[in-house]
Amino acid sequence: LMNIFTHITKIINFSKQSFGELTPKVIRFSKTLLEKYNIRDTVDLIMEKGQIIIRPLFKPRKGWEKAFKEMNENGDDKLLINDIFNEESLEEWK
Repeated sequence: LMNIFTHITKIINFSKQSFGELTPKVIRFSKTLLEKYNIRDTVDLIMEKGQIIIRPLFKPRKGWEKAFKEMNENGDDKLLINDIFNEESLEEWK
């Protein structure tokens, strides 16, 4: 566990159309810290018991489309097990 102290900064130039009467604020993190924890464009904010937890948000299926296309081109997309529905009756599912 590491404690890092930073300042909350008021955003000076912002559109009232976007925020109404709210005054948005930001928390600034160093580039080194963001890189260390692999925080890029999107984060998951978890509000829990008087604290805010910031976690990097990953797209779990990122790159799958390209990988599947490559598998198909290489002939590597064959079924590893038999399709279970070929041997079962679908009547019980109706």
